[in-house]
Parts: sequence; structure tokens; C-alpha cells
Amino acid sequence: MALASTTLPAKTGLSLWCPTSPSLARRLPARFSPIGSRIASRGVVTASFANENREFVIIGGGNAAGYAARTFVENGMADGRLCIVTKEAYAPYERPALTKAYLFPPEKKPARLPGFHTCVGGGGERQTPDWYKEKGIEMIYEDPVTGADFEKQTLTTNTGKQLKYGSLIIATGCTASRFPDKIGGNLPGVHYIREVADADSLISSLGKSKKVVIVGGGYIGMEVAAAAVAWNLDTTIVFPEDQLLQRLFTPSLAQRYEELYRQNGVKFVKGASINNLEAGSDGRVTAVKLADGSTIEADTVVIGIGAKPAIGPFETLSMNKSIGGIQVDGLFRTSTPGIFAIGDVAAFPLKIYDRMTRVEHVDHARRSAQHCVKSLLTAHTDTYDYLPYFYSRVFEYEGSSRKVWWQFYGDNVGETVEVGNFDPKIATFWIDSGRLKGVLVESGSPEEFQLLPKLARSQPIVDKAKLASASSVEEAIEIAQAALQS
Repeated sequence: MALASTTLPAKTGLSLWCPTSPSLARRLPARFSPIGSRIASRGVVTASFANENREFVIIGGGNAAGYAARTFVENGMADGRLCIVTKEAYAPYERPALTKAYLFPPEKKPARLPGFHTCVGGGGERQTPDWYKEKGIEMIYEDPVTGADFEKQTLTTNTGKQLKYGSLIIATGCTASRFPDKIGGNLPGVHYIREVADADSLISSLGKSKKVVIVGGGYIGMEVAAAAVAWNLDTTIVFPEDQLLQRLFTPSLAQRYEELYRQNGVKFVKGASINNLEAGSDGRVTAVKLADGSTIEADTVVIGIGAKPAIGPFETLSMNKSIGGIQVDGLFRTSTPGIFAIGDVAAFPLKIYDRMTRVEHVDHARRSAQHCVKSLLTAHTDTYDYLPYFYSRVFEYEGSSRKVWWQFYGDNVGETVEVGNFDPKIATFWIDSGRLKGVLVESGSPEEFQLLPKLARSQPIVDKAKLASASSVEEAIEIAQAALQS
């Protein structure tokens, strides 16, 4: 998981395509009426072609694709009409599990498919491969799209398959940022995590490893390090910043989590940059060499330094050069008629804060998919109104002395107030111009977690001094809740 990328206000430079485009002259299939007439009125293009299974095509097999498929089914528009093309061998699944429970050692009951297929993470049905068959959804596995002709509405896959589409949804997500090969980024024993195959490869290494080095102090670094502790491995996190998760945590909050990790045996090397990864006589990684000349021994290295939008063959679409990704409007329409982008790959207007953003998070993947498909299939025209949300859950395996689960909603701007002693609770409130902008709570109750989005969206005026004087997290949350009613 990663924080949002942001740039200029939403009103600046947003490229919207015009519903009166000449390309709308393409004929809608007769059986689309009356829904088809509503689609046409908002410019969603469908086409007549021999294979009627491909009126709608989703490219990508992650969270967004799974939740989009469910929304097609809920609207009665999946059976014989929807096709999903993925480079993976699996039906869409809840990707966050890969850096959490999936990495647990065998004796600690790790998560495995089919247990976390979408949409179980959002409280929905488990969509196994059989589910897609039962719903009449065509699944094309292990055959990524490598070419696109938007004029002819045709996709080409890696095996040369030609796919005609009516409406296209791009849900390709991101690819992991990698170290260059010349500094050892592709050595055996060096791992990146985005897919099940990546996690399986890492698990194989962890089972034989003694010393693990994790490069990156963000979500991947924190979650993989917690999993490595479960394997009883010598674990070190290396990152260039001076604290964990610098884009979200305050220095004080980061210090609390760092101390918890140290208590679990994790070591930190802060403010460090990597010169190269060294290999032994067998070609496998043996050490991480830092820019200051020092080395850290390692037989397994995990790189978690961010991700890049998986643009692939779609670079001719309108891109947001500031934050990356495919530019869309509040209904996830690109500047090309009939083409949509959702999830991590989409640069969209963040209505609540009036700016463009791109969010790499499962919650946005789910919500953007549902919003896009509803807009495509119905008269739904409300602009997507997303509230940023991030969370992490670590040390949740059997035998752990302390489980960690925090949630954050809103915007981390302004001054902060921290309440609690991290035993186990702590809360941080972000206040800007007297208004509550964001809030993070560790180890909250279900009721407290449910309150957080209400606080962040309402942005009530709060008394900072009164909040700071609270004797407990519970009291601080009560003060914030009272501000909602004033």
C-alpha cells in the first residue's frame, strides 16, 4: 500500500472527452436498449462484432477487476458480455494479503488461495474461478495485452489473440520499482512483491534464509519485516529517510512503531542509500553495500521502494505527467471515448480536497471499480467522491506478543495532536486552520474505527488544547465526536 500522489487542483488541466464526438456514430447493439440508450447519452461506445462475449473488456486481474466484475453481475450485464484479461494464472484476489498473512511460515497458518479471492476483503462473495464460469464471464489467463488499436477497438495479447471490445476498462495497477540489473537488482535472492508468484518466490527464500535485508521504510518494508520476524530471521530494514513511513507518520508516531519492531529483533539503518547488491560465487545475493562503503550481510533481499503505473500499451492515452497514470474524470472516463481507467493506474480528481491524485490502495481499487461500472451501465452520473484511507495490519500470526492494526482517514496536513501511550492504543489528529483534517488510530475498537471517516469527511472545528489535554484515546475521540454535533 502506498500514499496518494497529488498535484494541481482538479479544475486545472483535466481532460474530458466530449459526448458529441463523431465516434459515437458507431452503432449500439439493439439488445442494449433501454440501458444502451442511457450509455450512449453519456458517450460510452459499444460496437457490433462477431464475438458478443466482448461487449465489455477489463484488462488486469487485481482487486479492481474483481470488484468491477461483481458490479457487472449485480447489474445483470456480465453473462456472455464481459471478458477479463490478466497476465496472472489466478482469478482476481485481495492483493494486500501478499505482504501480510500470505508470508507467514507454515506453522502459523498462512493465507492461501482460494481463501482471499475478491470480494471477501470487502465483505462480499468469494469469487473463485468457478464463480466467473457460473456468471458467464470469459477469463483469459496468463496472456497480457501487449497492443491496442483504439480506432479499431481491438486489443492484441501476448499470444497474438485479437480481442474486439465495445467498452474497455483498464485496471492494470502498478509494477514494482526495481533496482537496475547493473547494481544487482535481478540477482537470485532479490525479491519484489506485486503478485502471487512473487510472494511464492519470496516464501521459498525465507524458508532457507538466515539474514534478510528489506530496502524501503514504507508499507512493504514494515509488513515484510513483521512477517520475517515470524520466521525467526535476522531482519534489517534500510531506507534513506530518517523515520518509518515518512509520508504519513509523524516523527513521534514513527518512533513508537520503530521501538515495537526493535523489541521484535528488527534492526534499522536510516538515512542510507544503496550502492549495489553483492553476489557470491554461486551468483546469489550475499550482501547489501551502502553508499558509505559499509555492507550488510544478506541471503535474501526484498526491495520495497514504491511502484509505477502499469501503462503498458496505453501510453497514447492522455497521461498525467505530474503524478503518473492515465488521466480520467470523476466517472473514470479517459479522453478517448469508450475507454475507462480505474484503481492504481488512474489519475483522478479528488473532489474533497480539490486536487488531482493517484491512489495505490485496495480501498480505492474497490470503490473506483464499482463507481466506474455503475456510471457505465446506468444513469448514475455522480462524481466520484473518495476519502483517502490507509491501514496496516502486522504481527497478526499465532504466538505474536503484540498485534498491530491502525487506520488513517483524511489528509495529513497542519499541526498534530498525539494522544495515548501505544499500550496498545494511540491516536494522532491533524488539525489545519482549526479544522480536523485527518485522524489515525492504532488498536481502535470497531466503533472507533467506524467513526474515523465521519470525522475526516466532516472536518469539524476542534479545540486543539482540549484535545491535547485528553487523558486517553477514548476521551480524545469523544471530544472529536462532540465537535461533529456542535
